[in-house]
Amino acid sequence: MFNLELSRAGRPDSKIRIHGTDAFEGMRRAGQLTARVLDLLVAEVRPGITTQSLDDFVFEYAMDHGAIPAPLNYRGFTKSICTSLNHVVCHGIPGARVLKEGDILNVDVTLILDGWHGDSSRMYPIGKIARAAERLIAVTYESLMRGVAAVKPGNHIGDIGAAIQAYVEPERCSVVRDFCGHGIGQVFHDRPNILHYGRPGEGIEMRPGMLFTIEPMINLGKPQVKIKSDGWTAVTRDRSLSAQFEHTVGVTESGADIFTTSPAGLHHPPYET
Repeated sequence: MFNLELSRAGRPDSKIRIHGTDAFEGMRRAGQLTARVLDLLVAEVRPGITTQSLDDFVFEYAMDHGAIPAPLNYRGFTKSICTSLNHVVCHGIPGARVLKEGDILNVDVTLILDGWHGDSSRMYPIGKIARAAERLIAVTYESLMRGVAAVKPGNHIGDIGAAIQAYVEPERCSVVRDFCGHGIGQVFHDRPNILHYGRPGEGIEMRPGMLFTIEPMINLGKPQVKIKSDGWTAVTRDRSLSAQFEHTVGVTESGADIFTTSPAGLHHPPYET
């Protein structure tokens, strides 16, 4: 979430934080809390409700579980979640917009629990959606998991983006380049930047103890985006559909620890509850 910030204002200190066992435990608790509310949203996201009602639902859930929504009042953002609908790429602002049959929606949630950030997003189809939208969602989820599979000590950050790009483009979709994943932990946005495109072997080498998000944004049309006048909402320039999935991961001795897996097995649509 809010992957725009590092691209606009990166940290001058390029050192990557390396975390230990206690941090991984904290991240797992925060990540699972976020994943559980994303599971609960499966029953809430339906035709006829507003995106503001989803924001209210997540805020109340966070308050009931001793957590804080990280986006709330972050750099002037006034909502608890991001709701990105149809051609909105990311950072959509909840409001009075009523969801209707055929829409597709990304809900991006970051909850702070005991100082640790759990950051994840999923796509939600609103009723019956077009086949092209179904395909976009499927490609986007698979691209995320291919990026996660590239996480292991000795590999480079560029291997993540290369795996995503190599899968997405032959599927006749495009990878958004304006935004990236980011380091995370007790800091919402940290080093390293995680690009969702690139070449194998580029970038820093991954080491056990690194924490970051992977959150590819994939368009049915061209990759170019623009920011609306609210200063947050990013949309596709050609108004093509866009989709995104996100996990928070930690690098282990053997691969990736995914902190934000769905406890209910609701990883991607169609969601069977």
